[in-house]
Amino acid sequence: MGLSSIGTADELEVSVLAEEHASGMFWAQHGISFLLKVRSDGQVHEILFDTGNSWEPIAHNLRLMGEDVSGIKAVVLSHRHYDHTGGLKGLLVELGREITIISHPDLFRPNFVLPLREIGMPFAREELEGLGAKFLLTRDPLEVVPGVITTGEVPRTSDVEREMTIETYTVDDEGRIVRDPMLDDVSLIVRLEGGSVVLTGCSHAGVINIVRRSSEIAGPVKAVVGGFHLISASEERIEATVEALREMGVERVITGHCTGLAAECAFRRSYGKGFKQLAAGRVFRFHSFR
Repeated sequence: MGLSSIGTADELEVSVLAEEHASGMFWAQHGISFLLKVRSDGQVHEILFDTGNSWEPIAHNLRLMGEDVSGIKAVVLSHRHYDHTGGLKGLLVELGREITIISHPDLFRPNFVLPLREIGMPFAREELEGLGAKFLLTRDPLEVVPGVITTGEVPRTSDVEREMTIETYTVDDEGRIVRDPMLDDVSLIVRLEGGSVVLTGCSHAGVINIVRRSSEIAGPVKAVVGGFHLISASEERIEATVEALREMGVERVITGHCTGLAAECAFRRSYGKGFKQLAAGRVFRFHSFR
């Protein structure tokens, strides 16, 4: 898919529905969920990106924001961990209609840590389909609405990100327990005039790799919003990540969840006012990058 075939959105509004921190009377939880409102082709398209680990706090936060789920066109799941998929059943019950769920083919593959604790998708596919979920699972980039496209499976090319910060396991096609590379880690790109905003779940693919892949798909990346999974990273990797995003032209960083305090402080030092922290109840708006 070439740049000329991808649409350009006019505006993006990101409402934080789930995050470890919360503003005012909003409820916090472990996980991420964003409600996106994208204006393109004279229409406003609503997309839900991830569903946290529980629907109740999200429903509460939506009410405080004066929002609901009735207008959501599609759901994009960044990966199969429970803190990004746990609210999906509650969403489907509240929605009460069919909706397309976009993710990677490994969405229902087992994922666990040792000693045994399952941390993957907490629901069976059949149960979710019975509530109206229509799964569209692909390794390739997919344009959801004009100007909004998934990264698809992200190539792991950065030497900086060869350092693993979490050890999880899965069962391969031959029934063997193997280290899980989390190939299902998918991000979302919103292409605006002058550059793109990239939304990440946990960046298990590596935020440098994600930005590289996004720029190949949709042109320069100017802002990254989401979790970066640097919470257990070395100081050297954190500094190298900040430097790499700077060199790639990223101008705004809005992060939290699994990023870790040390990494957030490093981004704050480097980006100054270009850094913001995620919190449930906060809303971030993007128009264009000039």
